[in-house]
Amino acid sequence: MPSGELFWAFLVAITLLTITPGVDTLLVIRNTGRTDLKAGMVTSLGICSGLFLHAALSAVGISLILVQTAWAFTLLKWAGACYLIWLGIASLRQASRRGRPHEPRGDKTREAPDRWRDFREGLLSNLFNPKAALFYMALLPQFVDPEGPVLFQSLLLAGVHFVLAMLWQCAVAVAVSRSRRWAIPPWVGRMMHGITGGIFVGIGAKVAMTQA
Repeated sequence: MPSGELFWAFLVAITLLTITPGVDTLLVIRNTGRTDLKAGMVTSLGICSGLFLHAALSAVGISLILVQTAWAFTLLKWAGACYLIWLGIASLRQASRRGRPHEPRGDKTREAPDRWRDFREGLLSNLFNPKAALFYMALLPQFVDPEGPVLFQSLLLAGVHFVLAMLWQCAVAVAVSRSRRWAIPPWVGRMMHGITGGIFVGIGAKVAMTQA
């Protein structure tokens, strides 16, 4: 177990990191708006599930090898960039859709639920994010007692991160879902998809240009 001081320091750091808007929050907002509240929650579950793999890799030192090996980091970087751009294009396509005349007002941009798709998008977004690997490699070891079981401590801290991130992202999903009850014109939904898609494409391009 990490010492009390280490644990509380980690709790403060990970809370600040969790509530800082980023790709994860954006993906939860996008998927909640695309279908429903459960979609955002399942997306969050996928995102947070990836934290345990990053923690395990950090504990056994694979993340360090990955970052120090130029070709491996480049491969991960491009995989993450392509995936973010793909998500962005999907959102832009959603923004370009126009509902049929008989469709209910306000539901023209909503798709049928697909829980596996939501979970998969969240998980892959986290696993293909080189910044997540770098974060767990650089930050997590700072809060682990080297005299204790490193893997157990890393997974325990990832579990704390999991709970905090799930609570925050689900709260965001609830806020987005409730906003859909308002009489929002369909063009606003399409505009939000367009903005989200543009941001995803921009982030993907930025990741692709990141130097190893």
